[in-house]
Amino acid sequence: MVLWRRKLHKQFPVFFLFLLAQVANFAVTFPLWLVGDFKTYFVFFWLGEAVNAVLGFKVIHEIFLDVFRPYHTLKDLGTLLFKWAGVVMLLVSVVVAFSNSFDENPLVHALTTLQRSVRIVQLGLILFLLLFSGFLGVSRKQVSFGISLGFGLFAGVELMLYALNSGGFVKLNHLNLINMSTYNLAIFVWLGYSLSRKVVRVAAVNHLQTQRCLQRPLSSDSLIPMFEGMVERAFSRSSNLELTEGHIPFNSPGNPPRANSAAAGSKTRP
Repeated sequence: MVLWRRKLHKQFPVFFLFLLAQVANFAVTFPLWLVGDFKTYFVFFWLGEAVNAVLGFKVIHEIFLDVFRPYHTLKDLGTLLFKWAGVVMLLVSVVVAFSNSFDENPLVHALTTLQRSVRIVQLGLILFLLLFSGFLGVSRKQVSFGISLGFGLFAGVELMLYALNSGGFVKLNHLNLINMSTYNLAIFVWLGYSLSRKVVRVAAVNHLQTQRCLQRPLSSDSLIPMFEGMVERAFSRSSNLELTEGHIPFNSPGNPPRANSAAAGSKTRP
C-alpha cells in the first residue's frame, strides 16, 4: 500500500511484484501448514521459492538500472551481463542438482542452489553500493539503496546461517527463527525508505579516472587499459551530456538557431 500510494510501484515494478508474490505465497502456504496438509504445503512452498529466486534476481537488475541510469553505456553492458549471469546460475543449479549424491530431491537441491546464488549476488550488490555510491552519485537515502540494503542484510545473514548450520554450529529451528527475524527487519528497512522523502540524485563526479598509467607503464597487449578506457569514456560522455544540457544558451532574436547548434556541438566535441 505504501509503495502504491507513493507511486513507487512505477519506479520499481519488479520489487512491487516481488512483495505481492510474498504475500500471495504466505496466504496459500500458511493455511496448508495449519491444517497439516504437508504434501501440498511442500509443493506450494518450493514453487514460491522458485518464484522468489527469479524475482529476486530481477530486482537486482532493476536496482542496477536505477543506479546506472545516467551512464547509458554501462547500463546496456550491465543488462547483457545480467542476462548471461542468469543463464549461468540456472545451468549451475541444474548440474549441481543432478550430480547430487545425497538422498535429496533434485528439484529441491536445484532451487536451493539457485536461491543461494541469488543471495550472493544480492550481498555483492549492497557491498558494491556501499563502496562506490559516492563515485556514482548515489545517495544512501535513495529508495534503490534501501531496497538493496534490505536484500543485502537478509542475504548476508542467511548465507552465514547456512554455513554455520553445515558445520553443526546452528540448529535448524534456530536457523529458521533467525532467518525469519532478519527478513522482518528487512521489511522494516524497505518500509522506512518507502516512507522517507524522495532524495534527488547527487550529481556524479568522475572520480574513476585512473592513475595507473602515471604510476607505471603497462604492456601493449594488456586488456586492463582497454577496459579502463571504456569505463572512463562512458563516464566522461555522460558528464559532458549533462553539462551541455544545463549550459546551452537560449536562442536570441538576432542569432539563427543553426549557429547556436553549432556552438553547442563544438563544446561537446573532444
